[in-house]
Amino acid sequence: MIEDESFKPRDSVGKMKIVPLTHSPYLKPFRAEFEMNGRKRFWDMLKIHDSVSVLLFNVSRRVLILVRQFRPAMYIHQIPSVDIDSEIDPEKHDLRMGYSLELCAGLVDKDFSLEEIARQEVLEECGYDIPVDSLKKVHSYRGVGITGQKGTIFYAEVTDEQKVSEGGGLREEGESIEVVEMTIPSIKKYISNVDILSPAVFVSAIQWFLSEICCE
Repeated sequence: MIEDESFKPRDSVGKMKIVPLTHSPYLKPFRAEFEMNGRKRFWDMLKIHDSVSVLLFNVSRRVLILVRQFRPAMYIHQIPSVDIDSEIDPEKHDLRMGYSLELCAGLVDKDFSLEEIARQEVLEECGYDIPVDSLKKVHSYRGVGITGQKGTIFYAEVTDEQKVSEGGGLREEGESIEVVEMTIPSIKKYISNVDILSPAVFVSAIQWFLSEICCE
């Protein structure tokens, strides 16, 4: 469901073609063959990077700092009958279906601590320069279906004085990220919907915030 009907994508996205995946620096498909309770089994899976996510709360104005960006996988999975060699025309399929409201996040693909990677992502995506020791670990979780990666959620409180740039991600890497500020009543209304364009980790973090931090 598109929660905000007034939202207009700021990106220009051309026609898409679905092609076979021959190589990727981000994921590796493989199959595990094994016996379980005397029966031969197999499980197809993907090896992917671990990740960090950061829930930011601006205490100067009491708003949550979130991000919105175009997610091709989410977009394509909402279009029926898409397969290899399919072509998708965004003029015919509402591009807004592909925009996800999320936490600031990034891959663990550098030789730094999780906290330092999280700090860098906050600066790049949201424009806040925060110290590492301001990050509070909320919890870690695991993928259980086709991936077993570890994700770690952090929480940090920020002020307007820590805002040093507009954020938006690394343009040279093709990132196009919109920083979204939401009041506590607005976020409560958003997650109360039965169908939202956000990942599960987002919902988990917001529910933790409303239970453990927010008193409104």
